[in-house]
Parts: sequence; C-alpha cells; structure tokens
Amino acid sequence: MPTMEHDDPINAKILAISEDKIEGFVREPFEEIARRSGVDVDVVMARIAAMLRAGTIRRVRQTLLATNLADGALVAWRVPENKIDAAFDWMFQRDPFSGHVVLRSTDTVSAGSDYKLWTTVKVPHGFSLHGHCELLANKINAERFRVMPAKGIFTLGVGHVRRKTIEPGSKADQPAKMIPVQAVDLSGQEWKVLLALKRELAPEEIQPTPWAARAEGAGVSLDEFYRVAEQLNARKIIGRFSTFLEHVKPSAGGVRVTRFNALFHWAVPPGREIEAGGEVGRHRILTHCYWREAGPEFKNVNIMAVAHGTDKQLLLNHKVAIDRHIRSIGIPVSYTNVFWGGRSEIKPSEISPQVYREWWAEQVNR
Repeated sequence: MPTMEHDDPINAKILAISEDKIEGFVREPFEEIARRSGVDVDVVMARIAAMLRAGTIRRVRQTLLATNLADGALVAWRVPENKIDAAFDWMFQRDPFSGHVVLRSTDTVSAGSDYKLWTTVKVPHGFSLHGHCELLANKINAERFRVMPAKGIFTLGVGHVRRKTIEPGSKADQPAKMIPVQAVDLSGQEWKVLLALKRELAPEEIQPTPWAARAEGAGVSLDEFYRVAEQLNARKIIGRFSTFLEHVKPSAGGVRVTRFNALFHWAVPPGREIEAGGEVGRHRILTHCYWREAGPEFKNVNIMAVAHGTDKQLLLNHKVAIDRHIRSIGIPVSYTNVFWGGRSEIKPSEISPQVYREWWAEQVNR
C-alpha cells in the first residue's frame, strides 16, 4: 500500500503541481494536475483522496481572490498573557470571518513584540472591518489592535513541497508585479455559483467533472456554472485550484511539512513600496508578500512577507539574501524584524454577506 506522506515520490510529483500551480478556474482540475505532473489521472485522484482522508492534505478547494470580494486585513492583537490562549480559541472557533489565527513571537524584545496574536480578517463589502475588530477585541479582552489592510499583493501561493529545495537568494528573472486590491460587486447568480465553487471538496468528490454536482446543488446547469465561473475568472476573482497540505501539525505518521513560519518585516521609504515589494516578492521562498502599513507600533513597517521551512537558520539565510538584494539595488531599509509563528490554525474565511448579517445579530444579542 502506498504511503500517504507528502514526501512519497509519486505524491511529491502530484503535490508539486497541485499545491499552487493550477491557476484560475479549470473545468477538469484533476486531468490538468495529471497532465502537468506526468502521473496518470486515476492515480492522481486516488492519491489526493487518500492523502485527504489521512489528513496529509488538509483541504482541497477552489480558492478565491477574496481581497476583491471582502474588506480584509492582517490584524495584530495585544492581549494579556493569561488570556491569550482563550483569545486564540475564540478567534478560531467562534469567528468564521477570521482565517489564519497564529501566535507569533520575536527573538528579542522589539517593536510590536507584545502583539502576540495575529489573525487575518475578512468582512463582506458593506460592513465595517474596524467595527468587526472592535467587537472581537471586546470578546477576547484585547488591550489594543492594529488593522493592516493589504494595499497591494506581490506574492500569493503555497507550494511547500516545491520550496523545500530552494536555495537562499533564488529569485524570478523579473520583479513581482503588484496585484492591486479593488472591490467588485456580484449578482445573485454569481454569488450562488461562487459559494458552490469555493466549498471544500470531500474525498468522494475527487473524481472527473467535480463541478457537475456543485452546479446541480446551486440549481444551475453545468454549462451555466462553467460560464459564470469563467466570467468570474476573467474578472480576477478566482485564485487557484489547490490541495492544501497540513503544514502546521505532523501527519499521522509523524512527518512534518514545515516547522517554522516566519513573518518578515521591512520599513522602506514612503513612495518606494511598489518597487520594494516587487523586489522582495520575486524571491521564490516566499509564499506571501504584501504592502501593508503597520504604523508606529511596528516602526512603520510597510512590506511584509511569509516563508515556511523545517530549518530556522535556513529561513534566516533566505532573509539575509533578500536583505542583501534590496540593499544592492539602493532601496534603504530603516527597520526590519522577524515574527516567528507558534501555535497556528487556518480555515477558509467566510465571505457571504447573508452569513455575516446572521452572525453579527447573534453576537450583538449575546
């Protein structure tokens, strides 16, 4: 019986494609993974379903560029030490609009190091992101919080298997292009298809033409489902079709995908954020790179990036290489830091306005 670990040779070939290489909406995603990995489609489907059942893969889903569908931000929370675990649990279990929930620490006491709880929050258009955070602060006894919306996105992907062999300093030939964050409005029909599209696939849904059942559930024909999905894709609302590895906890067999999750901070001069983000974001080790304004508590950091790995020193070597590159092209950095991830949970953020209304009413009435 084949192993269900991510480092099995056949699984690794599949995951090198399925983690973050299937861009946009694809009618037959498993055939596309097979074509690009060189693994037979029946083997691809069987292996992905088995890894999902075993917990090696955490979820299989069509991702969305939710920054365009909801007002989102990275939020740092200052919570009393004795209340931080309860705050973490509340965010993860009780707020469907918080996605990543991470406890972070720094190697030395530094700017913002007393902000130990970090979350991503998305609130559907028409509702207040700041109001949402005020409510959360009240629920978790936060003393302060800092809301940092993305002003631009330079890198957004996963690909943990592929990134294991990347050398420090390895980068694309060109600077990363910034994806601007812009609001879009959807029709009722588009919401119907989108909500059906984004739901995680169960192991039994990993089969040819996986969208047929989703179209039926949404009450539209498969042709209409494809038409709307491809229209949303053209409007840059669809992200990737992706298999997400369980990269925080060890697998059932005790194998870890990553051990360390580093959030890198840089403060560059105002007006040079797009240039700096492009130069940082071209480095292949990074899974995320954003322009965010962190404010005076964090010494006016404005470029943030995330890298994962199994070796802390190797991640620091990657950062040294990025720092060297930024300096070499004449971009001054007034301040830099690394926030290390500890306890961590990840879930897809809810983006439905209807779900938000119901949740808000329930919380306010408690």
